[in-house]
This record gives sequence, C-alpha cells and structure tokens, in this order.
Amino acid sequence: MASIRKEVVIEAPPAEVWSAVRDYGQVHTRLCPGVVVDTRMESGELRVVTFASGLVLRELIVDVDDQARRFVWSAIGGRAKHHNGAMQVLDEGPRASRLVWVADILPHNLGPVVAAIMEEGLAVTKAHLEAKARRAA
Repeated sequence: MASIRKEVVIEAPPAEVWSAVRDYGQVHTRLCPGVVVDTRMESGELRVVTFASGLVLRELIVDVDDQARRFVWSAIGGRAKHHNGAMQVLDEGPRASRLVWVADILPHNLGPVVAAIMEEGLAVTKAHLEAKARRAA
C-alpha cells in the first residue's frame, strides 16, 4: 500500500485552519478553491468532490474529531481498491498551524498521482488561508 504524508505550515491560527478543514462540504470555497471546483453532500456522511481536472470522487466521511482537529474520509469506487485520507491541524504557535495530510492507497501505482494532488492541494490551501488571515489582521 502506498502511504503518503504531506504537511505544510500555514501562517493562520489553528482554529481558523481547523474551521476550514472541518467544513468538509465546502472544500471548493473554504479550503482549496480552484483545485476543487465543487463539493456536495449526499446523505449526511457522503460527499462528492469535483476537481478542476474533471476527476470526481465519492468520499465517505469516517470521523470528525474536534478535540484532535482531525478529519478522516475514505474514497469509494473509482480506480482505487482502497483509499483512506486524514487531515489534522496542529499548533505551530498562536498564529500558525501545521496541516498534516495522510493518504493510504491501493494499488501502489496510484501513489504518485495522489501525491501530486496532495501537493497541489496543500499549496493552494496555504495560499488561500494565509491570504484570508492577512485580510482579517
């Protein structure tokens, strides 16, 4: 199984970063605009995420842990036999956060594709949330 871990420090308060991550039905507006172009919820625990590339993923919400600031989901259907994703927001001080994103995926050959999506997503998320934090300051 490919296990991919990416992380980025975001110059924004942990509570604000967690608020954006936790709002899992608004990925396209609050977290990763431009990379994700639409997010919609189906039943309470299933979301459909549409990427700018045209890729559409159906994802089952596994857990939202407000105390640990950790969000877990699993992609269902599609090319992956197995996919589990998790994002966690860690403190890097009062005005900075570390966003950690882990994905476990099978088959192995999807690892580089998923890693590239994660890198692009984190870069856009960092820029978006830092710009929002600067406007609020």
